[in-house]
Amino acid sequence: MNLRGLQPGDLGWIAHRQMRIYAEEYGWDWTFEGLVCEILGDFVKNFNPTREDAWVAERDGRILGSVFLVKTDDPRIAKLRLLFVEADARGLGLGKLLVRTCVERASALGYSELTLWTNDILHAARKIYVAEGFRLVAEDRHHSFGHDLVGQNWTLNLGAPIGALPESVPCP
Repeated sequence: MNLRGLQPGDLGWIAHRQMRIYAEEYGWDWTFEGLVCEILGDFVKNFNPTREDAWVAERDGRILGSVFLVKTDDPRIAKLRLLFVEADARGLGLGKLLVRTCVERASALGYSELTLWTNDILHAARKIYVAEGFRLVAEDRHHSFGHDLVGQNWTLNLGAPIGALPESVPCP
């Protein structure tokens, strides 16, 4: 199994597989695919290789999962987006590897915080986030993808950027 960057055709495949997986496992409707396509479209349209990245996990030419590191309007904060692992590749540590790779890259790029949004029913992903040190900071009920869901915002402190003072240290 190896991680690689994006190649032609990957974005369409990722949108397709994410939709199929969430439809089969959670009964989500086609509006989820719209969200995934919007996230991927924004990633392409606004891509900055010095602030963003993406990884595709594959084995023998077969895509098994992916994750995206996306910049935000705040130069200190990045987002982990669109983590997925194929059902038959779960339990192999691939989700953990994808998240760890994203965290390490965000840290290397100088971000001080990495955030993500998920839903509370995605138990396996949440377990990975908790193990990586993410903290749950907010929950909101919403009706999306044909279901009543509980959205969750998670954050991981990556440390203060170079030259920054921690908030708890008073300035003279």
